[in-house]
Amino acid sequence: MSKKISMKPLGDRVVVKPASEHERGKKTKSGIYIPETVEKDRSERGEVVAVGAGKMSDEGKLLPMHVKVGDMVLFTKYGPDEVKLDGEDYFILSESNILAVLE
Repeated sequence: MSKKISMKPLGDRVVVKPASEHERGKKTKSGIYIPETVEKDRSERGEVVAVGAGKMSDEGKLLPMHVKVGDMVLFTKYGPDEVKLDGEDYFILSESNILAVLE
């Protein structure tokens, strides 16, 4: 689990700590580890570290969030905004940009 952060997302936004290079990397059949940074793509996977209150419906009701702190998620590649807080990288994205919760 990630350390507690001092950032509270608004509405249906979620703060995600990107998966480490080791978690994102690929291992060849011969056991050689190739980090994702070789591919130059940013992570599409990470751990939820903070969630907003939820989205307001057209009727004015608060719709609850489907993800919670600690969930490992897959999200769209170009949906999140990148931020840096206390030297750590995070993504802020709408819950609708989350594709799946990993179990």
